[in-house]
Amino acid sequence: QVQFVESGGDLVQPGGSLRLSCAASGNIFSISAMGWYRQAPGKQRELVVAITNYGSTAYAGAVKGRFTISRDNAKNTVYLQMNSLKPEDTAVYYCNALKGYFSIPTLRPRDDYWGQGTQVTVSS
Repeated sequence: QVQFVESGGDLVQPGGSLRLSCAASGNIFSISAMGWYRQAPGKQRELVVAITNYGSTAYAGAVKGRFTISRDNAKNTVYLQMNSLKPEDTAVYYCNALKGYFSIPTLRPRDDYWGQGTQVTVSS
């Protein structure tokens, strides 16, 4: 069973930066695309960034130019560098393995396993 452990969330002021980490167990990491989802209160979980096992990336329009996803296959870890944070980025952030055609609208979670997420709050 694959497990994901997200960390790095915090309270930050608008314009600030955070770096999230996701440690994955199991043997799918090196062969799977990975992504970061977020879920704000009262809203559905949405995919915001994705990365293939070879390093190609895709970004949702709301975060493009501000967020950067990266991965270290040797460490089974994917990262999310978030800059120029806005209050609307406030959400619980989750990572997951992905399947499907590699674009934000078409990618889906590979499994139904989710970690506990990490809370990001952007507020002054």
